[in-house]
Amino acid sequence: MNEKQPLLVIAAGGTGGHMFPAQALAERMLRAGWRVKLSTDARGARYTGGFPHSVEIEQVASATFARGGLLSKLMVPFRILGGVMGAALRMLRDRPDVVVGFGGYPTIPAMGAAWLLRKPRMIHEQNGVLGRVNRLFAKRVDVVACGTWPTELPQGVEGIHTGNPVRGAVMERAGAGYIPPGPYPMSLLVIGGSQGARILSDVVPEAIASLPEALLEHLRVAHQARDEDAQRVARFYADHGIPAEVEPFFHDVPARMSEAQLVISRSGASSVADISVIGRPAILIPYAAAAGDHQAANARGLVEAGGAIKIPESQLTAQSLSEAILSVFDTADGATQMSLAALGTSKPGAAQELQALVEDLAANKK
Repeated sequence: MNEKQPLLVIAAGGTGGHMFPAQALAERMLRAGWRVKLSTDARGARYTGGFPHSVEIEQVASATFARGGLLSKLMVPFRILGGVMGAALRMLRDRPDVVVGFGGYPTIPAMGAAWLLRKPRMIHEQNGVLGRVNRLFAKRVDVVACGTWPTELPQGVEGIHTGNPVRGAVMERAGAGYIPPGPYPMSLLVIGGSQGARILSDVVPEAIASLPEALLEHLRVAHQARDEDAQRVARFYADHGIPAEVEPFFHDVPARMSEAQLVISRSGASSVADISVIGRPAILIPYAAAAGDHQAANARGLVEAGGAIKIPESQLTAQSLSEAILSVFDTADGATQMSLAALGTSKPGAAQELQALVEDLAANKK
């Protein structure tokens, strides 16, 4: 190991929304000659299979006030303090040049230690509303990088719009040529997070089935549905003579998205980033139970640019969705303009921008 290599510590919570952009930054920094350590919890460790093998994984115990009984909640501050002190000791032994947090409770030990030791530090927020942990550190870091723009920030905090890094399979299809709707085979892609995806399985098939026959005869559907919903969704499409692939998870979403005339999706930060980088018209249905209504904030930029139609969950019916679908498929020029507008909001260089911020922090450290 080359001891002269600069060291980056990345701290990320245990969801794909935190881990995927963390992985993109890790890949960039390794190529730039840095050592990279990842601090995460047991849930986050499930996502580390995609990380380069040279990333050193530090698994920490996470503590949250959101789960457990009264005794467990009373112990949380002590667990957090112990985690911060343990991370500080590790940083004294192996001194990082920069520490970057991507949100989630498992980031607290590393970010807390970086603050105590006055290490150059940054947070990256994927959503349009700061998560609880990023909100805690927003005024205690040197840089707040924002994946979604605008991002609601605490008073006195300025953010830098870097965008959300997307995985390589999406970058390979960045700006892929769009084939507008017409009298030929067309594709409609339906994706949604595992949380709150049931309403899409309840409403989307009926909305599609009520489209004009002249449109349906050209349409094929790829619908991502939860395990417990997949069978009934597939049966509905089959009963209505609609060609459809229904799976709990598509491993080739970027390829399917690049071939689609329209995407119907929740507005998770990663989904919005994928839609904008590839450049596809979308109907976004923000998850109403998302913390701080952050999915509505995620959708705002794409909708205001004219790249997407937003339907609040409270207004989602088969009729309202069918009308929105028809408005896209009825106008080839309008659909093309939506694809270009979506592309115009994209930040395909997000990982490079984060890399530049890390390198600037390292160069300017006291």
